Amino acid sequence: MLDPNITAVTFGCRLNAAESEAARAYAQAAGVRDAVIVNTCAVTGEAVRQARQAIRRARRDRPTARIIVTGCAAQLDPARFQAMPEVDLVLGNAEKTRIDSFRAARGAEVGDIMAVRAAAPLAADAAQPRQRAIVPVQNGCDHRCTFCIIPHARGPSRSSPAEAVAAHIRLLADAGAPEVVLTGVDLTSWGEDLPGRPRLGDLVAQILNEAPALPRLRLSSLDALEIDPTLFDLIVTEPRIAPHLHLSLQHGDDMILKRMKRRHSRAEAIDLCVRLKAARPEIALGADLIAGFPTETDAQHEHSLSLIAACDLAFVHVFPFSPRPTTPAARMPQCAPDVIKSRAAALREAARAALHKHLDAWVGRSAEALVEGGGFARLADFTGARLAPDAAPRGAKAHLAFAGHDGEALIGSFA
Repeated sequence: MLDPNITAVTFGCRLNAAESEAARAYAQAAGVRDAVIVNTCAVTGEAVRQARQAIRRARRDRPTARIIVTGCAAQLDPARFQAMPEVDLVLGNAEKTRIDSFRAARGAEVGDIMAVRAAAPLAADAAQPRQRAIVPVQNGCDHRCTFCIIPHARGPSRSSPAEAVAAHIRLLADAGAPEVVLTGVDLTSWGEDLPGRPRLGDLVAQILNEAPALPRLRLSSLDALEIDPTLFDLIVTEPRIAPHLHLSLQHGDDMILKRMKRRHSRAEAIDLCVRLKAARPEIALGADLIAGFPTETDAQHEHSLSLIAACDLAFVHVFPFSPRPTTPAARMPQCAPDVIKSRAAALREAARAALHKHLDAWVGRSAEALVEGGGFARLADFTGARLAPDAAPRGAKAHLAFAGHDGEALIGSFA
């Protein structure tokens, strides 16, 4: 049982969320008894600003606690966080996976992330399944998208061995975990650094075979071009794989995709989504889209807007372009801030309309949902549903009927 006096404030991706829980366990094992771990993100400048704000708030709320800062922003600029008077200790992304790191009283322990070649060990708390267990199976990234600084914060791509992953998930499933989420920085690159260079589809097949008690396997964000044939077939035929994919699309215009150094074209993205929906009609698709990338014209922006409908997306995450230091995109001709803001607003409006359409399709139907707590649950396809706050405990499965929605989530009642 983790000490409730060791808390975590997490920014960014699911991988960070999983690592925050592991960091809490490492801190406790190191003898820490009162701490706030702030696990930062560096995807945008706004994410860094919010992390610094959270650090100041943590010190006001917990004046005697140790403030430990880690994550991607801390890895990239440890001195900036170490200079904050509220901060006791700064740990790099590799260091936060080691118990000894948390024994340091003050200062910074941030190594060369580019020299790291092994994936961190999987968390050891497999006997304590939560409502949704997040399992990191890959870290780092070997791609160099022109807008992205994360490879410099996470290091080279590295994979957890299939045997260890399958065994870990089997323990989670046997202990009653209702769902497991596979996650990573560049999940579809899993296996490229392992003997024989297996693909993510091979890993998923092994998990499903060796963990027969697992009710549902969910996949985190995928690169559209790197979904291998085995993985595609499993996604569309295996009922235990959640009917939901989040795709790293980023834009809908071919020239901008080239300037981003993405590896897919608009046509390839649309073709993938069409094939997925044709083979498994109930699948819900999501994607990331960047607004106002350098050199983006009005026509190119319209191509991104139209991609939402062309791919029949239900869940869209919109990111206003944020130049990150040292990245090639930061040196390209920039769009004006007001243009970025207006284009992001237009994409978000299109995203709201797409979600509204998706929710409309659920009205009058019923489905099983996994309760996340606080009067909120999620369907297998990731659609959110609201229910009475104490109607069902966290982690319970509830069969809900949907008479309507509020534009963001379904309104559910017990069927």
